[in-house]
Amino acid sequence: MALTIDLKGKIALITGVTSGIGLGIAKMMAKAGCTVIGCAEHSEASEAAQHFLAEMEALDANKDYFRADMVSTEDIETLVSGISSDYGRLDILVSNAGQNVFKGLANCTENDWQFNLDLNLSAHWRLAKRCRPLFSTNNGTIIMMVSNHAFASIPGCAPYNIAKTALTGLVRSLAIEWGPNIRTVGIAPGFIDTPGNQEWFNSFTDPDQERQRTVALHPVKKLGTVEEIGAWCVFLSSDYAGFASGVTYLIDGGRSALMQDT
Repeated sequence: MALTIDLKGKIALITGVTSGIGLGIAKMMAKAGCTVIGCAEHSEASEAAQHFLAEMEALDANKDYFRADMVSTEDIETLVSGISSDYGRLDILVSNAGQNVFKGLANCTENDWQFNLDLNLSAHWRLAKRCRPLFSTNNGTIIMMVSNHAFASIPGCAPYNIAKTALTGLVRSLAIEWGPNIRTVGIAPGFIDTPGNQEWFNSFTDPDQERQRTVALHPVKKLGTVEEIGAWCVFLSSDYAGFASGVTYLIDGGRSALMQDT
């Protein structure tokens, strides 16, 4: 008998769903039968939001969409209030929304530093705290999207790597203080093949050469996919992962295992 993961009847809030990893997570959650509530900073009428809704429609998924900017406490409160009114509960929160803030310490301004902390650290805490009452009638799972930069970074990636490192501490604290009713885990993706990363490749004179150079840094000799990260979210949200809490899983294709001077 094949092992299956069935999330039918579960309600998940996923932030940053209009592209990249967030959209990949939403699609895999929908394939598992979950009701997907998507959230991003774009209005519902925007092309980005309509693309998300169309992807959910193609999967015959129960879905919804709310606009919210995660750096706005007011937006977060409005989002959670709307979910409370419309659904009354949550089973899964995937706090995914974030943005690379790669400035380097010398070039990082006060505004860069504060924006990075607000979006890549504080927003995760603010959202989780306001969603907590929605888990009160059932056991739930919170998944924080961290980054491989929380474990090992490269020059010029501050202050992003600093906030992501701190986020692993938030994962641990939430697991300790809110368990056993709420399990909290982190996922730290490495280099994932997204449109945003393709734009980075395109910034080089020879994009294909840079892509192959990057692929070669990984023992698996490939880049990660958004579907793979989504599948991890599905698994961690299921009963099969019931003993997982307070830990951040590094999913980087083995890149951190390989000395880069070899």
